[in-house]
Amino acid sequence: MSLRKLRLNYRLRLTTFALAAALAFGSLSAFSQSGSPLAGDHPDEYVVQAGDTLWDIAATFLKDPWYWPEIWYINSDIANPHLIYPGDVLTLVYIDGQPRITTARGSSYRLSPEARITPLAEAITTVPYEAVASFLTSGVVLQKDEIDQLPYLLTTRGDHLIAAAGNDIYVRGTNEAPGSQFNVVHVGEPLIDPDDDRLVGYQGTLVAEGTLTRGGDPATVSLTDSTQEAKQGDVLIPTSVDVPLNFFPKAPSTDIDGQIMSVAGGVTQIGQYQVVVVNRGSNDGLAVGDVLTVFQKGDVITDRVAGEKVTLPDEAAGLVMVFKTYDEIGYALVMRATQALHIHDYVRNPI
Repeated sequence: MSLRKLRLNYRLRLTTFALAAALAFGSLSAFSQSGSPLAGDHPDEYVVQAGDTLWDIAATFLKDPWYWPEIWYINSDIANPHLIYPGDVLTLVYIDGQPRITTARGSSYRLSPEARITPLAEAITTVPYEAVASFLTSGVVLQKDEIDQLPYLLTTRGDHLIAAAGNDIYVRGTNEAPGSQFNVVHVGEPLIDPDDDRLVGYQGTLVAEGTLTRGGDPATVSLTDSTQEAKQGDVLIPTSVDVPLNFFPKAPSTDIDGQIMSVAGGVTQIGQYQVVVVNRGSNDGLAVGDVLTVFQKGDVITDRVAGEKVTLPDEAAGLVMVFKTYDEIGYALVMRATQALHIHDYVRNPI
């Protein structure tokens, strides 16, 4: 797969909802205190369409989509009960007086009363594939401890100071077999945690894609595609990094209070379906599927009556959902933006 198609050949893994459910049902206390979670104009029945996402479906039924795990009712009579497919009919029912949504398989997949085909690849995803793909093509964040362990570009074969598609490069630090594919990443600006000015990583820019053609130290990688020149010191990342697209949106199980550190693509104002990096990760209890409210920092103004500086309240401005975590950082997709979001805006548990 070339960079023109995806630019970063990550293997996007469909994880089953069964695994995510164990995490999602870990914190249900908010529901019992929140009253009815249903949207005022919710349908009683909904037929899943191709192109739907779980977030959109949850927003159709609920005031707040992250309450989905609390009303999803597993139908144990059907295969893969946690997966939802185009053609499935979702029905709102009441069990012991509580709203629940359950599913019945539609006829579009039914071959006979006894046989039915439901390819995993056709299950709907929680977030749009295209939105996450934009993150994969825009850049990555390299953790500071990760860089020293990655293979790196030693030099270019021949009389070339820089390399592009069609050139061979010599690489040190890999034991992969010939045929393995890599993405070449330029290590850019340092990423500083705004809480304590601590270095947590570096911005990475994807510049090329290549295939290892000869092992050894150094090994040889032939560049098959490029968007920028690859240079000495650039690092190589294997193309088989998993990014799950199927999980339940949910509130975090712990209190999260962090900030947006970076945005894919280097823009300063952030809108829907852009990818942001937050300065909280799995060490802080952040997990895939967690939904966070983004708060714009309150401006500091002068009270001319009292003659003093006053900080205005932080205001909710959007929602993000985490789709990948590391120890100290997390990637999140902007699901809703009522105002322009910015780097250093706060991210906290949803309200």
